[in-house]
Amino acid sequence: MRVFVTGASGHLGSAVVPELLEAGHQVVGLARSDESSAALTAAGAEVHRGDLDDLDGLAAAAAAADGVIHLAFKHDAMFAGDFDGAVAADLRAIEALGDALAGTGKPLVATSGTVVFAFAGLQDALTEDFALDAGPRIDAENAVVALAERGIRSSVVRLTPTVHSSLDRNGFIPAFISIARSKGVSAYVGDGANRWPAVHTLDAARLYRLALESAPTGSRLHAVDDEGIAFRRIAESIGRGLNLPVVSIPPTRAEAHFGFLGAHAQADNLSSSTRTRDLLGWKPVQPGLVDDLGRGHYFDAPATTPR
Repeated sequence: MRVFVTGASGHLGSAVVPELLEAGHQVVGLARSDESSAALTAAGAEVHRGDLDDLDGLAAAAAAADGVIHLAFKHDAMFAGDFDGAVAADLRAIEALGDALAGTGKPLVATSGTVVFAFAGLQDALTEDFALDAGPRIDAENAVVALAERGIRSSVVRLTPTVHSSLDRNGFIPAFISIARSKGVSAYVGDGANRWPAVHTLDAARLYRLALESAPTGSRLHAVDDEGIAFRRIAESIGRGLNLPVVSIPPTRAEAHFGFLGAHAQADNLSSSTRTRDLLGWKPVQPGLVDDLGRGHYFDAPATTPR
């Protein structure tokens, strides 16, 4: 297939693009800068210049493709405090892509996250069948699933809070490492028993390809390998990597210590991918998060704020 990929030069896109090319697909990647364009060209992809606000350009690129993978999100805006603006831009982009693909039967694979369900108060393990009626990013997820009614083979991949690998330089794990460096301790909240799911970048990339090729219409998929790692174990791994003490802090100090990541550090997000594995034959083969942290690459260079 000729596949249009948004976010093609980002962390996940830099793994999805070669995954698609190695499987024999052609790739057209959305690029908003000369640097991104050069990276895509070097990888063997074609370049479509533009961004998420160029709705006509998105629609034109989607119409010219045999399928679309939507990875882009305005993380810069989100972490600058404009989460609502980033969410709205994502929904507008999905609507533009959907309008371009309506009635074609072509695949559209979009992106959501598991952690939004933890923030919504879900107590049980999150499964692919669970959905919410509305909410930030939930509206976009539901819009993608609803595109099935417009003749699009739509699907949504829910990513875990951390998609980890040596390609991850700006995600949540680098951010927590940066906080630990600046504070001189690696911390967790309370007893640290709250659980984070995780997936390796390369395993997630393979799932996007499988979804493009064969995901059933209107399906929700989970890119989940580790179903739930106690956050204390993550903090301990960071402590070992930085040779720093590991400490517990009370919930009342979480925001002061972690800043905007205070709520994430306390999120309990146990998640399953059993249905996804059965549906698409997806089987993660890369190291889990704790093993990956033990390999040292996260500590080779200063971590930065996610974007």
